Amino acid sequence: GSDPYEEALGVLSSLIQRRTRGEFNLMFDYVKILGLEEDLSKMNIIHVAGTKGKGSTCTFTESILRNYGFRTGLLTSPHLIDVRERFRLDGVDISVEKFLAYFWWCYKRFEEGTNDETPMPSYFHFLTMLGFKIFAAEKVDVAIVEVGLGGKYDSTNVVQKPVVCGFSSLGYDHIEFLGDTLDKIAGMKAGIFKIGVPAFTVPQPNEAMRVLEEKASELDVNLNVVQPLNKRLLGGHKLSLSGEHQYLNAGLAVSLAYTWLQQSSNLELPILNQMTTLPEPFIKGLARASLQGRAHVIPDPYIEQVAPGNLVFYLDGAHSPESMEACAKWFSLAVMGDGQPENMKSLVSGPPHAYEKRKLEKWSGESCQRILLFNCMSVRDPHLLFPHLRNTCAKYGVEFKKALFVPNMSISHKVGRNALLENNDPSIDLSWQYTLQEVWESLVGEENGGKKTPLNDGMSEVFLSLPLAIKWLRDSVINQSCSPTRFQQVLVTGSLQLVGDVLRLVTK
Repeated sequence: GSDPYEEALGVLSSLIQRRTRGEFNLMFDYVKILGLEEDLSKMNIIHVAGTKGKGSTCTFTESILRNYGFRTGLLTSPHLIDVRERFRLDGVDISVEKFLAYFWWCYKRFEEGTNDETPMPSYFHFLTMLGFKIFAAEKVDVAIVEVGLGGKYDSTNVVQKPVVCGFSSLGYDHIEFLGDTLDKIAGMKAGIFKIGVPAFTVPQPNEAMRVLEEKASELDVNLNVVQPLNKRLLGGHKLSLSGEHQYLNAGLAVSLAYTWLQQSSNLELPILNQMTTLPEPFIKGLARASLQGRAHVIPDPYIEQVAPGNLVFYLDGAHSPESMEACAKWFSLAVMGDGQPENMKSLVSGPPHAYEKRKLEKWSGESCQRILLFNCMSVRDPHLLFPHLRNTCAKYGVEFKKALFVPNMSISHKVGRNALLENNDPSIDLSWQYTLQEVWESLVGEENGGKKTPLNDGMSEVFLSLPLAIKWLRDSVINQSCSPTRFQQVLVTGSLQLVGDVLRLVTK
């Protein structure tokens, strides 16, 4: 009587620990085992690489093409709460029924077709192949595919003839796999170029741009540099994903969608650089796209019943120095009341006049505390991340009253509901969280004129688990509902996994 979905996720979890030599080359064997050679060669694919912004770019691109009436497939990673988020059909996560049907179809073919030479695919390779199977069987008009890691050896690079390629902002991330310099990283990302296939990039740092241009000319690729989207083109509308940096991603998405429409549809399109306003499907697509965990605002549903609007989570999965800066700017503008997402009003319950009144109270200095809830992987360098976060916030006059450090709640080798460490296990290793706390404290100490403050003076805390940290936040709001500090604005960042865990906890 076990749940069939959880059973499938248990089988999927068994693939996480797999590592096979020469993994990328095996992808071509996996395509044959599933009999997808012809489907994949005919599939209309938009392929997007980058360090930050590629998920947003893919989401905007998909939304534009869906608003033109095309049947779309979107393959992204990682997922935040449910593995089905990785496979979107017409803008919606694939249903449990369809997921199960395609999952077992692929899994059984692999069981029959693999051997010592060609072993069972590892987790990400399996999910990539599952995505292509879903899009082929569902007969999508266009598949927007986000690179998982790098480009050259990423499992999505089994795509041999995309319609167009895109590069979002490049920076330092996954240096243990991609190399420790920007030109090495750019070289790996440039691996998705294909002979004669047009490509677009946002402006890049010089050393990255040089590598992209060299690789493009070797492969006869027409590489165009795209500027941030001019707000005037939106005809008074706003992007659905907040943050200044999203205009860069939107500009790239417009060029990708426009190129695909030119090459793969019979639509008559006005010339892109002569438009004063974008065509309506472009505007609708950019104003309605949705992506969890990137510049995502959610009032705590639990506190909403007691004290509406008093505990609000600002979630962003930033985990590189550059994305930390973009995240800090977005958070600062959002909490200062400028650049507040349009949909925020509908998120906070209660009549509009009460919302406006609360909003005014909330931003009047003393009544509001900003709190950082943070974790990152131990391969990241907090000495790089924290200054970007603190300095950018300080520019906007935003300071954190307290920083909370927690271990991840998800177990990295499991997928699904069983993957949560709910219990507050005292044997859990918190040494990394204490390291993060120490770096944070010494930074704050330097800013306070070198006064090294004792770790227990309340400016930061390490919690045994995420549920305990959330309980502390809720208790402090409820207990302070009569005191001057009534509002908590909590920035959750450093890791997409942490963002997913918070979403799971507060929305369930």
